[in-house]
Amino acid sequence: MEAEYYQGQEGGNVCCLLCPRHCLIREGETGFCRVRENLGGILYSKNYALVSSCAVDPVEKKPLYHFYPGKRVLSVGTLGCNLACRFCQNWAISQDHRVSTVEVAPAGLVSQCLEARRKDPACIGLAYTYSEPVVWYEYVMETAPLARQAGLKNVLVTNGFINPEPWARLLPWVDALNIDVKGFNDVFYGQMCSGLVEPVKAAVESAVKAGAHVEVTTLLIAGLNDGEEEIDALAHWLARLDVDIPLHLSRYFPAYMLECPPTPVAAMKRAAAVARRHLSYVYVGNVWGTEHNSTYCPGCGALLLRRHSLTLEENRLSDGACPRCSRQVAVTGGDHGETAGHSPGR
Repeated sequence: MEAEYYQGQEGGNVCCLLCPRHCLIREGETGFCRVRENLGGILYSKNYALVSSCAVDPVEKKPLYHFYPGKRVLSVGTLGCNLACRFCQNWAISQDHRVSTVEVAPAGLVSQCLEARRKDPACIGLAYTYSEPVVWYEYVMETAPLARQAGLKNVLVTNGFINPEPWARLLPWVDALNIDVKGFNDVFYGQMCSGLVEPVKAAVESAVKAGAHVEVTTLLIAGLNDGEEEIDALAHWLARLDVDIPLHLSRYFPAYMLECPPTPVAAMKRAAAVARRHLSYVYVGNVWGTEHNSTYCPGCGALLLRRHSLTLEENRLSDGACPRCSRQVAVTGGDHGETAGHSPGR
């Protein structure tokens, strides 16, 4: 399928305008993501409708802790990524591409999700995840409106490394996002991810302004992106957008090209304490236990949503509010009300 967002150049080259890389792609070659190819001066999406992974997951696995807690989504992924994180957990599909795929048309994927919902009413929609949905742009743009028309939710799990115009066009069709903010400086992004942080920050800000449900994940690697000043700056920036944005600080384990030791649990807890100076909801991922993954009332500290190993075990919300102090809690599709609302940034 012909890709969107590119311009032809002299000599049959094309410039891809989907993400901030602006790859100049010669005839017969692909861009950095390896799934957008120049054939005869036309840019094609090589991974359109190609599905590498598909499974029904708890929404908490995305991770989304404040979006329809306890529900599930049909998660789908493709091939390719426009970053090259040295610590990528899904490198086999994002970087290597030597995996099998099946072709599923947009309408067919929506039908699969509706069938999943028929079997399991807790399945509320589609999550575009596993690899990077930004480089699956044309497919997601065709599928998401069909899903919306069928009464399904659209969830995007993304690195947020995308140009403003295609991002603005996609956002109205997305109900919830978990956006990876890999670190909070360009040195880390450049050395560890081959990217830049500012376009990602702009994507987060645009998604919040558009009214989508937004949660943010940062994988912490000891000595690289877990410094107190950096975590404080990240949390302060998010709080200026909305103090109720959930921040997931995820513990690093060796993967792909990075062999640093796992981040100490003590370092994860210190980082979470720093982030809680600014944000109402901070979680510690890849550290199992109720205290790190459960939701507590930011007003009185009461336990509201108890989770263990990505499973919601108890929901104590009462009409979207804390049963002890009656404070409204920022959870979309929580107890009885669909949206509890968000507090303005401070």
